Amino acid sequence: MFLYVSTSWRSTSTPPLHSVSVAGAVVREDGRLLAIRRADNGTWELPGGVLELDEAPEDGVRREVWEETGIQVEVDELTGVYKNTSRGIVALVFRCKPSGGTERTSDESTAVDWLTPEEVTERMSEVFAVRLLDALDAEAPYVRSHDGRHLIPAR
Repeated sequence: MFLYVSTSWRSTSTPPLHSVSVAGAVVREDGRLLAIRRADNGTWELPGGVLELDEAPEDGVRREVWEETGIQVEVDELTGVYKNTSRGIVALVFRCKPSGGTERTSDESTAVDWLTPEEVTERMSEVFAVRLLDALDAEAPYVRSHDGRHLIPAR
């Protein structure tokens, strides 16, 4: 699910809007990471989506991971904030532990898999791979921006 984001504020008196999404970097004890192949575009990403207005971020992560993968999670900590500068989306990524459920696809996913860090790098674009890899780093949380395809170097 995506929200409309205004990109032209000059024609109105209000500035452009951002949407907030949440995602779960779900890490198993063996170090494998949960990923989905999206139904709408076939890309591999971590499970997540738009945070609902009345929802705490951690609740949104649990809901999104469950809806897209069938996996229940315990949310540990925020590992990164990622801004898509071309679409106005700010994504909050939380490291999670699986706590139940069984992998399954959904209307939003055509595959669910547990990937090694190397497989994450091979299958995902850099703007999504970095979110999972950042979650493995003890120095998290990170704050990064990207244009939808490539990371933008920090100033």
